[in-house]
Amino acid sequence: MTGAGRGELEGTVRVSEIPAKATEFDGPSGDAMAHGAADGATGDAAQGAAPAEDAPVVDVPLDETWQSNPPGSIYDYIKVASFSIGPDGLVDQWSVRAERLFGVAARDAVGKDPIEAFVPPELRAGGHRKMAEILDGREWTGVVPFRVPEDSGVPGGRGDGADHGVRGDHGGHGGQDGHDDRGGRGDRSERRERGAGGLEGVAEVYVMPTVTEEGERAAVCIVVDVRVLRQIETDLAASQAIFGQSPFGFLLFDADLKVQRANRRFADVFGGGVEDQRGRTCHDYLPRHEADRMAAALKRVLETGDSVTDMQIVGPAPGSNDRRHWSINLYRVHSGSGRPIGVAGLGTDVTRRHAAAREAAHARRNLALLNEAGARIGNSLDLETTARELLDVAVPGFCDLASVDLYQGLLDGDETPPGLADGSAELRRVAFASAVADAPFPDGSAPIDVGAVHRFAFTSPCADALRAARPRLITADDDESASRLTGGLVQSTLAVPMVAHDTVVGLAQFSRTKGSEPFGERDRALAVELAARAAVCIDNARLYRREHERALILQRSLLPPGDPEASGLDIACRYLPGNAATEVGGDWFDVIELPGHRTALVVGDVMGRGLRAAVAMGELRTAVRTLALLDLEPAEVLSALDEIARGLGNPAGPQQATRGARKGAGADLSEVYLATCVYAVYDSVTRRCTFANAGHLPPVLVEPGESALMLDVPPGMPLGVGGEPFEDVEVDLPEGALLALYTDGLVESRDHPLDEGLNAFVRALNDAPPALEDACDHVLSTLDTHHGEDDIALLMARVEGLPAEHVGDWTLPRDLKSVGRARELACDQLRAWDLERLCDTAELLVSELVTNALRYGDGDIRLRLLLDRTLVCEVWDASFVQPRRRRARDTDEGGRGLQLVGLLSAAWGARRTPRGKTVWFELALPDGDTEPMDAAEALLSLF
Repeated sequence: MTGAGRGELEGTVRVSEIPAKATEFDGPSGDAMAHGAADGATGDAAQGAAPAEDAPVVDVPLDETWQSNPPGSIYDYIKVASFSIGPDGLVDQWSVRAERLFGVAARDAVGKDPIEAFVPPELRAGGHRKMAEILDGREWTGVVPFRVPEDSGVPGGRGDGADHGVRGDHGGHGGQDGHDDRGGRGDRSERRERGAGGLEGVAEVYVMPTVTEEGERAAVCIVVDVRVLRQIETDLAASQAIFGQSPFGFLLFDADLKVQRANRRFADVFGGGVEDQRGRTCHDYLPRHEADRMAAALKRVLETGDSVTDMQIVGPAPGSNDRRHWSINLYRVHSGSGRPIGVAGLGTDVTRRHAAAREAAHARRNLALLNEAGARIGNSLDLETTARELLDVAVPGFCDLASVDLYQGLLDGDETPPGLADGSAELRRVAFASAVADAPFPDGSAPIDVGAVHRFAFTSPCADALRAARPRLITADDDESASRLTGGLVQSTLAVPMVAHDTVVGLAQFSRTKGSEPFGERDRALAVELAARAAVCIDNARLYRREHERALILQRSLLPPGDPEASGLDIACRYLPGNAATEVGGDWFDVIELPGHRTALVVGDVMGRGLRAAVAMGELRTAVRTLALLDLEPAEVLSALDEIARGLGNPAGPQQATRGARKGAGADLSEVYLATCVYAVYDSVTRRCTFANAGHLPPVLVEPGESALMLDVPPGMPLGVGGEPFEDVEVDLPEGALLALYTDGLVESRDHPLDEGLNAFVRALNDAPPALEDACDHVLSTLDTHHGEDDIALLMARVEGLPAEHVGDWTLPRDLKSVGRARELACDQLRAWDLERLCDTAELLVSELVTNALRYGDGDIRLRLLLDRTLVCEVWDASFVQPRRRRARDTDEGGRGLQLVGLLSAAWGARRTPRGKTVWFELALPDGDTEPMDAAEALLSLF
């Protein structure tokens, strides 16, 4: 609301003789006026003559109400409505445009006093005075506030606040997309406000007195919304400010693609005044090829209406040869009626942005190289592979030629090779790469071969770089020998020492050929970073190789030397360490000879890798051999091993580890050692094998004429877990059967899951040749054993039981006569085996053991002689009390029996059995050259 709306009606009243009918004018404005006048005077005559109550509502579509005018008319932007007032001061005609503008239907407006209907109560007195003056024949122009009653009757335009004006504008003068893109037209929602009694607004009214056919005075009223006009003024001012004050170059091209208007910023850049730009084309500002691109873009925008964003144009600025970069944005401009009239262009100088972009591109390239180096260098723990990875990153992204040389002494394990300090030590070329096509050395002088050992001359730039541990930029003039070697191909070389942990391990050389961009400071920093990353990886690989070799030596030293031998078994074994890229594992196997021509077969795997795993494996293997000599059952051996494994990571020992485990989650588990193991004891006399398993893979048995099968041995928990007992399983092995024990590296890898590997292993055993060594080779060649991911241990044994004729077995009653009987049986059996030379010794020792069994044992006595690679004599009784060897004093009459047994036998001992104990001794078979110790002399030596 303006000030006039709150006080008295303001305007100008003139006396005029206005004809009863409006005169039609020519031209765009005249057409609009003619429409408005005719609309008010005659066009709505039928509508105005209709009774107020019964007259139908004329619902004219918006796009038909607001008709488009020829281009250039002000009425394209504002809406004009008309109505007429009769001699009685009441509305007698109400146009459709008035319905849309005021939101009041004709039936609600015709016949009403406009002052009472639309003017606020406080202004009605002044309104009646003005109306009287108008009906007296005076012309009046002024601003009138109005109020639309709540019960106005235009559909969608009554007191419900519907905005018909906006939708009418859109329908008649919208752009291509149906939206009103003309500034300055406002909308009804902006220019109408809801008051206490309905919608309120402000209108500029042009009142022209007329005379009816009866000669009575009336009036025709032309109404324009004031706020639309104010909006147009504001938009024009804002447009002028934006165009004139913009820091960017602004151009307006007409339909002929000639400059119609330019702002000051554009004129300052290209010279001349603002008016001097008028009529020019883009060819007057840009080089031809760029101007053609610009003209094509302007034409395309004008024809299609598709805007162009961030079009890059390059050209020299006036008075300068420097290349400038501009970012151009183009969009089509329309008239008020929506007709395309030209193209607007906005130009921004982005030269600095392009310079920054080039710098950023170099930085991104360097960063990309560093990222690639981080991803590709160091993936392998092999020295040569790591060096090649460095060159794969550098060539051709960073340079054209590159090489890596490492100190030979460091590769051999010498931490301080001679000549390391002055750069004259021997180096070995481990990698070379070239991006130059065909032969980079036209004179036939080849560079140093990969793998060759060489030295740099003391005065050479490379030796200087090694001495100073700083990079050197070498040009062709600095190193004539290198230039001659490369046939003048190389422009410059960066010699960068490879430093890791404050130690120079070698030299990396990066060369660029002629025609390439010379090395800069940024390139020098990048080369140092690449060489430093590779140096650390190479040094780590070198240290790993040294540790791997030491661990492998330790591990191999703990495995059985050569092919182990066992009574009643043909043994073949294989051990394959992982490749150099993987740390040494904890796989081991062992074959342990037990008393009574029995054999313990062991295969285990310590979880983890490296020197720790190898040491843990050595401790467990030693413990297994110690426990095996105690002649415990397999389950008891694994139970003892479990306690030992739990104590490996605890300096206080197994007991403290057990107490720590009882404390629960608070125990330190950082040094927990876990291992799997299968322990089997084979008796060559009974051909019975007893198994116990601690989380290991099951043994595989191949019986003659049968398919291989995995034995059902309860797996148990791995060693080091504790808390679970182990179970013994006895299996009778037929003569000629094949038994295979193995570790998981044989049947499992990343490419082959465990189940698939086990099935393949079983199939390979079914097809294995008869010879045991050939069977081992067949299994390794058939399965995927070259993955190198883990160590592989394979132990195969073919059953060859002790023949019945090599076994002498007797049961003696518990009687003193049994001592003599035992001596007779032993001598007779030895004579039958053609071992008469052992009769005296065997007779004496058998007599001693049988006597002890009678004196200290229980139940019947069993005597057994076993002949294989040695002679074993066993005496069994039902007592669980183990014999204890003691040293007799000179005055003692007895107590020297076991001393005598230990003196005359190769070995002796005692073991528990399920029904008592067995005391045994072993005699070496005579070889014809060595005579056995005389029993009498041995007996006398005890006194």
